[in-house]
Amino acid sequence: MTSGSAPKPRTRAERQGTTSISAGERGTGERGTGERGASEREAGGGESATAARVPAEDVPHHLWRTLHEAAGAACDVLEAAPDGGWPVAELRAHAALLCAVVQQVAVGERAAVGDLSPGIPVRRLLDALRRDFLARTLAEGRAADALPAIRVLDALEQVQEALEEDRAHRFASRLAGFDALELVVDVAHDMRSPLGSILFLAERLRKGQSGAVNAIQERQLGLVYSAAFGLSSLASDVIELAKGGDRLVDLHPIPFAVSDIMRSVRDIVLPIAEEKGLALQFTPPEGDVRTGYPAALNRVLLNLTTNALKFTAEGGVDVTATPRSRTRVEFSVRDTGRGIPEQVMGTLFDAFRRRVKPGEYVFSSAGLGLSICQKLISAMKGELKVETALEKGTRFYFEIDLPLVTKRM
Repeated sequence: MTSGSAPKPRTRAERQGTTSISAGERGTGERGTGERGASEREAGGGESATAARVPAEDVPHHLWRTLHEAAGAACDVLEAAPDGGWPVAELRAHAALLCAVVQQVAVGERAAVGDLSPGIPVRRLLDALRRDFLARTLAEGRAADALPAIRVLDALEQVQEALEEDRAHRFASRLAGFDALELVVDVAHDMRSPLGSILFLAERLRKGQSGAVNAIQERQLGLVYSAAFGLSSLASDVIELAKGGDRLVDLHPIPFAVSDIMRSVRDIVLPIAEEKGLALQFTPPEGDVRTGYPAALNRVLLNLTTNALKFTAEGGVDVTATPRSRTRVEFSVRDTGRGIPEQVMGTLFDAFRRRVKPGEYVFSSAGLGLSICQKLISAMKGELKVETALEKGTRFYFEIDLPLVTKRM
């Protein structure tokens, strides 16, 4: 069988009579001719040709019943898979649709896979179905079922070919393949390059380096910068998560000023707060110069503050750093937003979360940032915690080692 080729429509005579799946028609490799099949039939004394021709009406009903039972078992396999979570009803609906397509192909119709959603792992479902069907057929051990079973298996192969030809399913298969992570990281890298250019140009324009700008234009450029920065951060989070998400850029603790970190975060998110009319407050700790991992802390505070602003419609966001000892500092990001629903709390720090709409994975509504924050804080020997109340607000907080530096270095 030629990989990736679309199934050929059967002739009217074939649909009314018999269908061939001999080596001459199916096993020809790239040449697409019947020469290899003819040679094999000659070498085998014609046995292959006789075994491969099965009248359409000779596929017994109990084999179709076995196919549907195998489809149900395939759904069970996918439901129990570690990366499962697909809605049961949609899985079973697609399994039933696959069975219908297989039956159509078995009587000479073209494999119509357009109604199969790429959001459901149809190829995995088909593979599991084929394996279970073959196992059930062999277990029953009916000699009379051998040729009809071959016909059903041939129809399954043709459906597989049709899926490979379908662009949407081919793309979905690539995303589920062994190199899926590499593909996602490549896309994220491709996003960061043009976004970096947007950030550079927006910042130059905002600072008036290409000519004077008025207050409204400055705010608009700030929003462009913040939006581009958000997308760039998302791309960076994808890349970081692919590498584990817990890498500390600074290999060893170094002295830094917490107020510098807060000022950097404030400069980035201030246009968002101004556009939404939100108050934004940053309070550095007493004993500002500490020893720690400034790059990781900057990323954590930026992600938490951005999320707080995103989910707050009125009021404001308060970012504070409170010393708990000479070596420990608690950071808190509090908002007056809508709060986090109880049903979300269990998966709040998951990088991916199932949509309310069945059958689709999405980035968590808090973005990949919370997952990255949790990993980075853990790498700094802390724990990210959350307090929330509906319609009152949310507070994310954590405590990490930041020994006080008595003399600035």
